[in-house]
Amino acid sequence: MPRGDGRLSHDLDPQRPGPQDACGVFGVWAPGEEVANLTYFGLYALQHRGQEAAGIAVSDGSGVVVYKDLGLVAQVFDEPTLASLRGHVAIGHARYSTTGGSTWENAQPTIRSTTSGTTIALAHNGNLVNTAELQREVAERGLVADGSTNDTSLVTMLLASRPDLSVEAAALEVLPRLRGAFSFVFMDESTLYAARDPHGVRPLVLGRLERGWVVASETAALDIVGASVVREVEPGELIAIDEDGLRSSRFAAPEPKGCLFEYVYIARPDATIAGRNVHSARVQIGRQLAKEHPVEADLVIPVPESGTPAAIGYAEESGITYGAGLMKNPYVGRTFIQPSQTLRQLGIRLKLNPLRENVRGKRLVVVDDSIVRGNTQRAIVRMLREAGALEVHVRISSPPVNWPCFYGIDFATRAELLANGLDNDGIRRSIGADTLGYVSLPGLIAATEQPKTRLCRACFDGEYPIELPAGNLIGKHVLEGVGRRVAAQAADTPEHTAPLVATPGGVTTHRP
Repeated sequence: MPRGDGRLSHDLDPQRPGPQDACGVFGVWAPGEEVANLTYFGLYALQHRGQEAAGIAVSDGSGVVVYKDLGLVAQVFDEPTLASLRGHVAIGHARYSTTGGSTWENAQPTIRSTTSGTTIALAHNGNLVNTAELQREVAERGLVADGSTNDTSLVTMLLASRPDLSVEAAALEVLPRLRGAFSFVFMDESTLYAARDPHGVRPLVLGRLERGWVVASETAALDIVGASVVREVEPGELIAIDEDGLRSSRFAAPEPKGCLFEYVYIARPDATIAGRNVHSARVQIGRQLAKEHPVEADLVIPVPESGTPAAIGYAEESGITYGAGLMKNPYVGRTFIQPSQTLRQLGIRLKLNPLRENVRGKRLVVVDDSIVRGNTQRAIVRMLREAGALEVHVRISSPPVNWPCFYGIDFATRAELLANGLDNDGIRRSIGADTLGYVSLPGLIAATEQPKTRLCRACFDGEYPIELPAGNLIGKHVLEGVGRRVAAQAADTPEHTAPLVATPGGVTTHRP
């Protein structure tokens, strides 16, 4: 029987599919520990970063085995499956697709065997912008694709195409040629590796276990497995961990440009990024919102849960009472997981319902994290008015999203972004609010306690720190198009589209 795909609660609105998160990655090297279980719990802590697919690769030293499927972490894995994944090194992935469609073939970790018998498994958080270029190189080398259409698979193939080099040496050769955002965890039979792009767009942290090491997208995943935080993996750094200990190499000079939107929405509130606690940053954003956009009101309410810390900060700064006005169904996931059309027709009420006694007759300040298309905010404002609210003042804890992201967050296209076509008053009228206020970009940056020069702000100001390719050689489905063009140019090349799964000893078999 096919598994559920984990798509529980997109936005419960048929017109708004974003913002979509980056992925979550986890890796552990710990002889004597149940590394598959540790990876499972690490992925569970990172489930908010991607719900389309999940996978774990593990090695006992003799070979790499990967188990992956579409769905949530708890849907994909059960106790018997985890018990069968024995070894001392493992990596895991919770996926939201930013390159390649949501198919089994595109689930991660990706895996590839070399002609020398070494097997490489890799998991990726981020998005490369020179994917089409890498695809051409793969084709020119005559490498046989495995049926996937994502940038991660291309990197795995390139790493595995150098059997004369160690995996570490191959990585030092391949990584400098990648452009875009990547936080990688990868492994062979005996070693755990981690690498972060020179700009450090996506987070990646290193932790210490009593008998091993852990790398993860967020510090919260270290907490859940009992690992202490050591430090962040530095931009442009490659880490290798094996029985000889931890080694660090530089493959590029660091030019930090951490994602500003991590502080707004993506990361868990209990995470720490670049030394700044995310919850504290969001509370400070709310305080800044109150300074920049004060209003007379009776109650400050969040859109749960992403608006909660900022709403607390707004209430603290303004002196307006903080309270609950919207209740969230605890069994419905974050807003970007798409249900069936039938469920979508139920609208936002499947996810949120007003507390009528709290909002009736009140002037409300409603705090949310962002507006992309505006459909969700429009539905919430209408719902609160129907519940008896006298006024609805919307406050947003990020500036207007004017530009798409090409570094690991799947926003709408620029033409679909509400702020790209309307001014502030036009957006206010569109969502039906009495007033609308966004935090300023300087105010948001100040709340992170990071210098502006160390942050990627492209979705807000259009300044992309990593050069984008010309033409249309970019986007979520770029490889589907490139693959068709390459196939047309080399029609006599034997096709091989079945996904590969490595088994002990590096032998590859087709998925049944």
